[in-house]
Amino acid sequence: MVVSESTDLGALTRRLRRHIVTMVYDAKSGHIGGSMSAIDIMSVLYTRFLRHHPDDPAWAGRDRFIMSKGHCTPAQYALLAECGYFPVEELSTFRRRGGRLQGHSVLGKPGGVENSAGALGMGLSFGLGIRLGMRLRGMENKVVVLMGDGEQDEGQVWEAAMAAAHHEVDGLIALIDRNGIQNDDFTVNTMRSEPLDEKYRAFGWDVRAGVDGHDFAAIEDALRWAYSVRGKPACVIFNTTKGKGVSFMENNPNFHGAPPSDEQYAQAMAELAELEGAR
Repeated sequence: MVVSESTDLGALTRRLRRHIVTMVYDAKSGHIGGSMSAIDIMSVLYTRFLRHHPDDPAWAGRDRFIMSKGHCTPAQYALLAECGYFPVEELSTFRRRGGRLQGHSVLGKPGGVENSAGALGMGLSFGLGIRLGMRLRGMENKVVVLMGDGEQDEGQVWEAAMAAAHHEVDGLIALIDRNGIQNDDFTVNTMRSEPLDEKYRAFGWDVRAGVDGHDFAAIEDALRWAYSVRGKPACVIFNTTKGKGVSFMENNPNFHGAPPSDEQYAQAMAELAELEGAR
């Protein structure tokens, strides 16, 4: 693959953030904020833990990554491109009619996308079904589901959480991107979900909470723990910043699903270039 375990994560994530901002700016549509908050977590997962082969996306031995917060495809497509699933140049077709890179996940488009998504709350159920099927076939592959914190408002999430614990489904790993914003407001104003960690524990999950979702070492440590859990599903709750990496986007509900203006795009790319220069 293009990126590997030896990849410089700082350089990779700065490059990915530039891809994300450019894709949404060019398309004049898309979800920047949640893509920027999740990209550090996803990068550590793909380079350090997830078993996958870009040259054989259907490889039976692969782990499955389920992007339940399926509007954050800019992060997913950017990472898949950097991993070698398709040419980086194809990122310029994001949200274009007739292209593969649609605004919400579509199974198999491109290879490496393991689920279709749009309405929130379905990913954990989908991942549970895949992992149960694997267990029936004696397979040890992991299924990793990335969810947003606003997504925790959905009842289907808790049905899946209850079923996964009841069936003692180890190898199912839920990652929650706790950036504190959903759609156009803060989660605390829309629906209070805390104490989120205690709720998952009460449902029977092994949980690690309060992990800095922008600290590569902390992310790696938490994922190593999650991959080691046996006898029950595992959940990691990451504290993140929506729009991470661009000053005026950070913790700003206005950049949940809005593209930057020409002036904002120029400023964002300048800030990301400065970060690259400080490497």
